[in-house]
Amino acid sequence: MKKRLRFKLRYLVFIIVAFILYVLLGIILSYIRHPQVSKEYQEGFDPKEYYSDQASCDRACVIEDNEEALKERLNMFAQAKDRIILSTFDFHADKSGKDVIAALIEAADRGVDVKILVDGFSALQQMDGNAYFQALSTMDKVEIRIYNRINLLMPWKSMGRLHDKYVIIDDDLYLLGGRNTYDYFLGDHGYKNYDRDVLVYTPEPENQESSIHQLEEYFESVWNLDVCKPFYNDSKNASKEKVAQAREELKKRYQKMNKEFPDMGKARDYAERTFEVNRITLLYNPTHVYSKEPTLFYSLKRLMEETDEEVAIHTPYVICNDWMYQSFAEICEENPNVTMMTNSVANNGNPFGASDYQKNKGRLLETGLKIQEYEGGVSYHGKSITIGDELAIVGSFNMDMRSAYLDTELMLVVDSKEVTSQLKGYMEAYEADSVKVLDEEHYEIPEGVERQELTKKREQRIRLVGMFNWFRFLM
Repeated sequence: MKKRLRFKLRYLVFIIVAFILYVLLGIILSYIRHPQVSKEYQEGFDPKEYYSDQASCDRACVIEDNEEALKERLNMFAQAKDRIILSTFDFHADKSGKDVIAALIEAADRGVDVKILVDGFSALQQMDGNAYFQALSTMDKVEIRIYNRINLLMPWKSMGRLHDKYVIIDDDLYLLGGRNTYDYFLGDHGYKNYDRDVLVYTPEPENQESSIHQLEEYFESVWNLDVCKPFYNDSKNASKEKVAQAREELKKRYQKMNKEFPDMGKARDYAERTFEVNRITLLYNPTHVYSKEPTLFYSLKRLMEETDEEVAIHTPYVICNDWMYQSFAEICEENPNVTMMTNSVANNGNPFGASDYQKNKGRLLETGLKIQEYEGGVSYHGKSITIGDELAIVGSFNMDMRSAYLDTELMLVVDSKEVTSQLKGYMEAYEADSVKVLDEEHYEIPEGVERQELTKKREQRIRLVGMFNWFRFLM
């Protein structure tokens, strides 16, 4: 009897170990190879196409504050007449998340078509089994699709994630940037990350030159992928007790929100709020779930090296392979006026990013980049670039291998002196709380800037993560 039991236990352990190895090997073998940028894409990319001497039909501005970002979304939803499109990497049913869900339900009740696209990792963690999301998804005018659901039986598809973050309202308004849909990024609910969006308005939606059509086309290309599956859309479940209670709670929440935000839904003069732009161009990665051709990183590289004006890069983390390091070196060889700001090790909310930066800071300095470390006490999540006085670039792309090769990513390139000036002002405000890196051990610390202390808990976490540095191409 005991021998039989021991045999069963050994067999069970063998099965578990074999499955873990199957998953790990499936992931590693599928994503360890990094494709090169095709000759066709390189030859077809012309930096001059991102500039124009004439004003376009679009107007834009930067949305910097988290609280303003939530209010802007709620107001956009309240003003929508025909359609709302929301694409997000991460969606929680926390305070700001419920505000968003409540506003979307109210819009659907008004007859607005609502389409929502969420990454499969977030769906597994936050949405599955959640009555608030089920209350939303079972509305007649709402359709939610999940990009690439986690399936450990097919590990070769598991690392391709949807990292896009944008909102489209009707045919004339959209918001695109780096903010996820929950409290860390929206509203003022305790712990937060700093990020930003670009608001784009076109008074001529019928004009095919408007950038909103680029984003619409991109959305449709992802929405119709085979890996995008419906989320809990059986209308029979709408009457289930928990779902019905959640919907009623959300409707009451919206009534309360109307009192808290009395201007919500009132017509806004977006022409007055935004600036004239010459051109807006959407840059994006391939949208399949496998290892991707790094077209977006290559495009950013070309834009940065085709100027002799100052370039400022803001990124939460930096995790590069040899080609990315070499690309930065080539940028700096063409243009010595390139500065990159990222979180210091102690200020970085991502232990993988903190660990890799700690280990590879010297290699980053060798590229010729002027490095600044943000020490503001709150993890900086902004992903932005300014090139001279004309180009402002904002979106979801981190300067890491995951953004370059694994995830869908978007960056909006805005040719506008006014928008670039606005973005520079916001970026420089963060840079005022940063230190200049002189070498791996020495810093220039401006007066009034206090370096963040690396707590023992965070240090241990970074050290633990560092033991798995050979997985850095997945982080």
